Amino acid sequence: MKIFITFLTLFSVHSFSAENVELSKAPIDLTDNQSLQRGAKTFVNYCLNCHSANYVRYSNLIDFGLSEDTIKRDLMLNGDKIGDTMSVNMPVKESKKWFGVTPPDLSVVARSRGADWIYSYMRGFYRDPSRAMGWNNTVLLNSAMPHILWELQGEQTLNPKTKNLETFTSGKLNTKEYDSLVADLTNYLVYMSEPDQLKRKKMGYYVIGFLLLLLLLTINLKKEYWRDIK
Repeated sequence: MKIFITFLTLFSVHSFSAENVELSKAPIDLTDNQSLQRGAKTFVNYCLNCHSANYVRYSNLIDFGLSEDTIKRDLMLNGDKIGDTMSVNMPVKESKKWFGVTPPDLSVVARSRGADWIYSYMRGFYRDPSRAMGWNNTVLLNSAMPHILWELQGEQTLNPKTKNLETFTSGKLNTKEYDSLVADLTNYLVYMSEPDQLKRKKMGYYVIGFLLLLLLLTINLKKEYWRDIK
């Protein structure tokens, strides 16, 4: 059975970022289709229950090697058509009443927060009995979101003296496996924030090449115009 409470919210009006926190480098590689496919699966299974991605269509997933049949069979929990957006069925008014805040849309969270922030955030949860949900985070203090991946990672505690996270209970995945899963999820969120990023960068090389060629032609044309002028 899937976890009922998923990405409740990455931040709330009562949350504030931790100062001087050292973010871990996210291993982003948008050319790694296998990583993007795994990340999309994690997003659908754990995040899409509460969070929407209304600016992304399921058909975008074809870009990194998923077939329409696979998307419809394994990933389309909401929506009937491949061109539908990645929305949730949870009513906005009800979600605000249940959780105190409407879970934000995650379409462009990687653009607003950054890949390193997301990667560090998903690895920074620890048990905090003083919080209503029982969780806190080293990257976003007093975050309203519970640790929806705790069964995979296990539970951590924060050493009050060293401010370091320490393993309290083990999860289904070891540290390396969990970090890999979070890396894939972060990779997908980066892709989702700008699906045409690779196409845009590729087009940029052609544009720069064209401008260099145009510059060369312009210089030669200038020389031709000024040849007979002394």
